[in-house]
Amino acid sequence: MIPPAAIVSAAAVAALAILCLALLVTVWRVVAGPSLPDRILALDMLTGIAIGFIAVVAVRTGFSLYIDIAIALGLVGFLATVAFARFVLSRAREKDAGTGGRR
Repeated sequence: MIPPAAIVSAAAVAALAILCLALLVTVWRVVAGPSLPDRILALDMLTGIAIGFIAVVAVRTGFSLYIDIAIALGLVGFLATVAFARFVLSRAREKDAGTGGRR
């Protein structure tokens, strides 16, 4: 029978591999994103991936303080996404004001 620690270790390695792949794809979207909203969404996804990395490291090491760090990063990431969304909205309003409301 496989010990539970070996299962957790294998799952953590698999999770880290998947997160690395997701990180590469998301960084590519940040760099090559065709529009600003695409890049903002990719940055939000990077925050989620970083939270995933921190959670997996917390499980592998058994150091529970990492969970608090992940929660704080989630809160900061949410606020950053809201700030970016307001920025995009203000740019759209300025663009509409510059054209007199016509498109």
